[in-house]
Amino acid sequence: MLSSAHLSQPMNGLKDIVETRNFKAWLLDQYGVLHDGKQPYPGAISTLQNLATVGAKIVIISNSSRRASTTMEKLKGLGFDPSFFSGAITSGELTHQSLQRRDDPWFAALGRRCIHITWKDRGAISLDGLDLNVVENVEEAEFVLAHGTEAIGLSSGGVSPMPLEELEKILEKSAAKGLPMIVANPDYVTVEANVFHIMPGTLAAKYEELGGEVKWMGKPHKMIYESAMAIAGVANPEEAIAVGDSLHHDIKGANVAGIESVFITGGIHGSELGLTSFDETASLDSVKTLAAKHNAFPSYVLSAFKW
Repeated sequence: MLSSAHLSQPMNGLKDIVETRNFKAWLLDQYGVLHDGKQPYPGAISTLQNLATVGAKIVIISNSSRRASTTMEKLKGLGFDPSFFSGAITSGELTHQSLQRRDDPWFAALGRRCIHITWKDRGAISLDGLDLNVVENVEEAEFVLAHGTEAIGLSSGGVSPMPLEELEKILEKSAAKGLPMIVANPDYVTVEANVFHIMPGTLAAKYEELGGEVKWMGKPHKMIYESAMAIAGVANPEEAIAVGDSLHHDIKGANVAGIESVFITGGIHGSELGLTSFDETASLDSVKTLAAKHNAFPSYVLSAFKW
């Protein structure tokens, strides 16, 4: 929980935490913490190296519709050494594994015929190995799978671009039929190079408003944290800490999973906190107010991912 003891002595860097607490697993968000989608933040690579050097098991935990391997390739391309990480788990990876294994009763009960909402410009998501039949007619479908917000998957394997209003009409029919929905990326929006993209979480929230049942696959839900801890080989929540810049996803998720957390103020909430430059310190009062608004309480607060 948001402890005044931690917050009255603002952290200078992760070194302060490492020297006083022995967390075995560090679960790191990527966008807004390590990089901005285009380039690493100043000091992020050396900070990661220092964290790995002290023996921390580092796992990337990300709300991305794509597989974990794609995330690791992106990080490598941005200059992060893959050997620093124990692995990665994305909401898309979790979705793929759950649909493939079907060892969870909820997934075991799903049929094979799905309406697939995906991407066009950002690249459609492969369903290879899942033994699913993509259908275009709600009447034939048994569930809805949302990886994107730009197109509908075709039975031929291609995609048909579709505006949000049209997708919402399909959702209305699906909800009326009582189809469950899986959302492979719970984010509502994302910002890349100052461009806002509507993300699948927005469709999922709409679906719930329509009375539909939604299986949320990533942060802030507990399953993805448990999966990340398993990758790090840690069973006890007290041995794990999450680092993220989103109060709603990263910090709330850590609260739900019962693990401690570091809130990076310079990411997605930077402008709300009145920050205008990298590594600028947010006022304690503004952080407390925003945390209360989101009902998400970090253990530590840092201006940036730095040592």
